[in-house]
Amino acid sequence: MTSLSDKLDPVRAPRLPKATLIAIGAVGLCAVIWGTTWYGITWQLGVVEPIVSVTWRFGLAALVLFAGIGIARQPMGLGRRQHLEAAGQGAFTFAVSYAFTYQSEQHVPSAIVAVIFAALAFLNLSLFRVAERQKAHALSWAGAALGVVGVAVLSGSELLSARLGPQAALGIGFAVIAVTSSAFGNLFAWRAQRAGAPLLASTAWAMAYGTAMLAIWGLATGAEFRVEPTAGYLISLVYLAVLGSVVAFVVYFWIARTRGYALASYISALTPPIAMLVSVTFENARFGIWALVGLAVVIAGQALMIRAARAKAA
Repeated sequence: MTSLSDKLDPVRAPRLPKATLIAIGAVGLCAVIWGTTWYGITWQLGVVEPIVSVTWRFGLAALVLFAGIGIARQPMGLGRRQHLEAAGQGAFTFAVSYAFTYQSEQHVPSAIVAVIFAALAFLNLSLFRVAERQKAHALSWAGAALGVVGVAVLSGSELLSARLGPQAALGIGFAVIAVTSSAFGNLFAWRAQRAGAPLLASTAWAMAYGTAMLAIWGLATGAEFRVEPTAGYLISLVYLAVLGSVVAFVVYFWIARTRGYALASYISALTPPIAMLVSVTFENARFGIWALVGLAVVIAGQALMIRAARAKAA
């Protein structure tokens, strides 16, 4: 017989599985790192050409990652097919995407680029559906849609205040190329995973291939390979290479391999709130009620993406 005290006791919600909690923490870590790299990139623009800064960034990141693999005594070699997939990943994820991202931020505010990158989850779902016949859970599509809407609302004030002239149109075009390239980079990363490439080695080689392509393009276009000898440039370079590239991308591709590329790519919708917080702290920016509304929508979308991953795993 059930007592009155039993009836009054609150019903305990089921605990989230440990794997889900780890995935949530990994998503949060990536969001925090990449949310701060928007500000770090601004320290790279100016004296040194963008293509050169991107080359230094991923060249240093590749060296650090290879060194880490060696110290940990993890497998470093790849097979022929794995190298081909890593080269494709490097071309689209680290060369084309970031080259156009740096160029885009020279023409439009970073929030506009963030809005465009919020479409990455949608692009991933669409590309994987067309190229690999993968069907996504309905909650994934809903979460991706909320991510786009939330970031658009969150960044609306900056979008409305921007002067959408020819230079802005050029910057938006660069950003569209960048986010589309990122989606193709994710496809090659998934193919490398399917080919059995180890996560760390595959990511390191992809960065190395991307660096080589960036360097070749820089030399072909007459870029001056130099380093600005200032504390701001050097500190931002190390931060972008080690945390923004090595740590964040290893965690990102781990999430993608274990929880799916739709959930991993949703990180691009979570970074703008962090970037805006950094802007408030260091650049005295101010955001109103609509920023909070947009943030709430983004978080709601993240909850749907996590539910989709759990539903798929069930």
